[in-house]
Parts: sequence; C-alpha cells; structure tokens
Amino acid sequence: MKKVLRKHKLDFKTYQVLEFLAIVIVMIPLIWFFWRLSPEALTAKSIGIFAFIIIASTIANLLTFYAFKREKVTELEPIRLFQPLLVILIAFLIYTSERQTSIHILGAALIASLALIFSHIEKHHIKFNKYMIAALFGSLFFAIELVASKAILPYYSPLSFYFVRCTFVFLISFAIIRPKFSGVSKQSWIYIFIIGAIWVGYRAMLYYGFIAFGVIFTTLLFILGPIFIYLLAATFLKEKLTWRNIIAGIIILACVAYAISVA
Repeated sequence: MKKVLRKHKLDFKTYQVLEFLAIVIVMIPLIWFFWRLSPEALTAKSIGIFAFIIIASTIANLLTFYAFKREKVTELEPIRLFQPLLVILIAFLIYTSERQTSIHILGAALIASLALIFSHIEKHHIKFNKYMIAALFGSLFFAIELVASKAILPYYSPLSFYFVRCTFVFLISFAIIRPKFSGVSKQSWIYIFIIGAIWVGYRAMLYYGFIAFGVIFTTLLFILGPIFIYLLAATFLKEKLTWRNIIAGIIILACVAYAISVA
C-alpha cells in the first residue's frame, strides 16, 4: 500500500475507493462458486446488524484516511496495532461464548497483543494530536466491526459476507469521496488488484476462524502475522531486527504455542 501511495502518487482518499472496487472485482468470479446466504441473514435483526457493520467500517476507513492526511504510515502503525487488543476485549465483553473461552487462552491473547504493541511503540509515537486520535478511533471502529460480524457470519460463507460488505462500503465511500479515476496508471491498478486479492484471502481466513474457533483464539493466531513480516523483512529486505522485535516475537510465539496446547 505504501508503494502505491508514495511511488504512484495516489492520495489515500482515491486509494480507498479504488481498493474497495478492486476487492469487489476480485471476488466476483469466486462468488459464483462460494456464494451462500441463509434465510436468517434476511431477518430484520440480521439486516440491522449488517447495516451497523457497514456504518462502522465506513467510519473506520474515513477516520484512517483523515489520520493519513498528516501522519506518516510508520507513525500510525503502533496505534493501528491496538486493534487486536480491542477486538479481544470487546469480544470478551459482548459474547457469552467468548467469555467461556479458557482463561489460559484469554491470558495468552492479551499478553501477545500487548507484546505486539510494545514491539512498535516509541516515545516519538506518543503524540496525542487530532490525527493520532483519529487513527485510534479508526482502530476502535474496525475492532467493533469485526466483533459485530461474528453475530451474523454463520448465515453467510466468508466470501459472501466480505463481498456484500465491501460492495456497500465501496458505494458509500464513492458517494462521499467522489474520486477521479483519471490519471491512475496501469501499474497502479496492478498493485491495487494484488493488494485487493491479499485482503480477500486475509478476511476470508479471518471470518472462517471466527466461525470455527471464536474471535479471541483466531485473533491470537493472526497476531503471528507481524512475526512473518519481521522474518521476511530481515531475509529479503536485509532490515535489521530490533531487540523489541525479537523479544516480542518470542513472546507471541510462546503465547500461541501455549494457547494451542491448552485448546
């Protein structure tokens, strides 16, 4: 994403709309094979929850865009990493099934989330201006959206749910932002579609995990993502790992291994 925004000189507002469009287009052929929509999804309660998810997602994206207007991606990353912790806490408070999760798994998830935040935050990141606050609330709304999704996910296939969600977010974002697509290079479109395909795979696995294993355990497993990023960056980009990265990686791996052993 950073490469598209910087090298290809796309403002984040235009990128947001283009990315949602790309995600929807990527999923169209998949939906032919994986579409599923149960009658329960069309009840008034389910539609209300889905509308709430769309609104929360749209607000989260707009807040993130507002933060990106002034702050660098590297400055926002530590704030964005609060999201797994928020997801775990909100899920624990809202769902009885999540409160029945083993206290050992809950503790491991909380420790791993805090370790992830610890690995990135520095003194110069703690700037409580309006842009950083917007980023924090953006992470909060993303967390709320993810937790609310669990309530109606069983009525869809993961791809069906993400397709409908992204279609509505795209339409609302397009109506609000009204970007101009002219001037977007062919290479930019290629990167946008690659990123879109990655997001489709990521969200499909995340939603499947929510259905099969619950929000807290799935979130803990996905905290492993930054560990793989550290390893790839060190291997292919020759980036030097900091002591914070190494310690956090060890803690997260230990938490995941422990949670799997007691699950």
